[in-house]
Amino acid sequence: MLRQVAEGVLVHESEFVQTNAVVVQGRAGVLLVDPGVTGSEIDCLANDLREWGQPVVAGFSTHPDWDHVLWHAKLGEAPRYGTDRCAAAMRDLLSDPGAKARIADHLLETEIAGQVPLDLLGLITGLPAETAQVPWDGPQVRIIEHQAHATGHAALFIEERGVLVAGDMLSDVLIPMLDLDGTADPIEDYLTALRLLEEVADDVDVVIPGHGSVGGADQVRARIDQDRAYVHALRDGRDPSDPRIGPSAKPGWEWVSDVHTGQAQRLARRSERDGTPR
Repeated sequence: MLRQVAEGVLVHESEFVQTNAVVVQGRAGVLLVDPGVTGSEIDCLANDLREWGQPVVAGFSTHPDWDHVLWHAKLGEAPRYGTDRCAAAMRDLLSDPGAKARIADHLLETEIAGQVPLDLLGLITGLPAETAQVPWDGPQVRIIEHQAHATGHAALFIEERGVLVAGDMLSDVLIPMLDLDGTADPIEDYLTALRLLEEVADDVDVVIPGHGSVGGADQVRARIDQDRAYVHALRDGRDPSDPRIGPSAKPGWEWVSDVHTGQAQRLARRSERDGTPR
């Protein structure tokens, strides 16, 4: 189930849109990043960690999308962290008593309907904005917060291991998905986030996207450049030359082309409404 990608860093790839859960080994247990997605997967992950004598001592959610804020009672009661904005977004969501029901209804359109544990969804402790490292007794994990994909989105850089956990960025199968509702300038926010990731790129040996394949050192800048080229094409109103959409898309990922079309249309309408050039 778990595959080692660097010293003390393991990944489990879900069958659901290649979602990656990340385990970082520490002194007294593990840091668990974005666990998911189905109950059986999380249950199996918990069992593996218990058999290894590796309790979960901390969790972290890279952003407030439902598939990154899941949990299971078998994982224990360790603190589950996120950025302050991530936690605030989850508090706002969970203040609506119908929120979980709407997520469950959304999941009816997927092959994992009824399989996702929502009881402990989104119970995140927000870290103050100035927090630079995940507070835990293990390798230093730098928090790189930005406003690219979602409110309070953060990448994590495990410096001693040369591992960049990118959240929902730098994927080989997903195009950049912009936060078109929560920010005034989603294009510039995304480009700013890519520049932040580029600042650590020379020290990265392994990049782990939220969805897709784990990449090696040779993939880090290539993925940053590819994402930047896509965002530039959106900004300029051009059709992107991107292998993740169109006939070159990976089998099973053809729907990403629809995501692109939707983003392009919404940005065009925004530009017309605001009277700003593309």
